[in-house]
Amino acid sequence: MKIAPIDIAHKSFSRKMMGLDPEEVTEFLKLVSEELEELISERNSLRQSLREKELAIIEFKERDELLKNTITTATKMSDKIRLDTERESRLLLNDANQKAEVIVRDARDSLKTIYQEITDLKKVRMQFENNLKALVGSHLTMIEQGQNVMPSPKVGHEAPRPKKQTNPSAVLTSLGEEEQIKSNITQAISKATQVNLDLK
Repeated sequence: MKIAPIDIAHKSFSRKMMGLDPEEVTEFLKLVSEELEELISERNSLRQSLREKELAIIEFKERDELLKNTITTATKMSDKIRLDTERESRLLLNDANQKAEVIVRDARDSLKTIYQEITDLKKVRMQFENNLKALVGSHLTMIEQGQNVMPSPKVGHEAPRPKKQTNPSAVLTSLGEEEQIKSNITQAISKATQVNLDLK
């Protein structure tokens, strides 16, 4: 049975002979009623405070759980990002190595091709030099044979008189052409030698 403060304040007792002083009893009951009312008020306040604290604890637990889940998710995402980054870096590194190998292989092939072209050019140069030497030699031989067949007139000797009068300017022209031919051959040999030095 619960007793409220108002029940204590309005409690009445039956009277008997030589009983208690009614005013003292009433005063005491009033004091007890006020004290009980304060206790009940304090109890209700404590209950309200306890309820608020319990709600706060529940909220903190929810936040803690959410934070734990967030940390777990962030950790998993971090691990996934790290693994993806490592895999991508390995792929990029392998691709770079393959491209480097292709570049080196192409460079070696190009170098071999260049060496082959240089060798071919040297062969062509040697062939050209041999052909030029042969051509110059054949021209010199032709000039020597021409001099043997038609020797140049020498100073101090009398040339046999031809049946027809020889034009002196024609003889000088012939001598000039011979000198010009020799000069042209000398220049050609000089140019061929210079080309040979440039190619080397």
